[in-house]
Amino acid sequence: MAVVSKENAEHYPWGEGCDGWHLVRTDSLSVIQERVPPGCSEVRHLHRQSEQFFFVLQGTATIECDGEEYTLSPGQGLHIAAGIPHQLFNKADVDLIFTVTSTPPSHGDRVEL
Repeated sequence: MAVVSKENAEHYPWGEGCDGWHLVRTDSLSVIQERVPPGCSEVRHLHRQSEQFFFVLQGTATIECDGEEYTLSPGQGLHIAAGIPHQLFNKADVDLIFTVTSTPPSHGDRVEL
């Protein structure tokens, strides 16, 4: 066991200027802290097996989920079941910082739409 933070976690860049840090990475669980700059988004996609929980730490997340749009502020989260198309946006003018918890891990389980 070890104390983990983004300072000592495995980092990876994604999208256009976005960052992710693997806080937990096992065969059954993934917890990632991510940063999305203003105006950026991820590609609309779904996961065949992974369910996810997005939890906002800073900024405002807009998540389109199966045709419905949700706006999340710090301290709020959204659960997305496996098989549900979704896309995350940062429509605000400050960095969006959030965690995404996936079980099983979502890497390799993503289908872009």
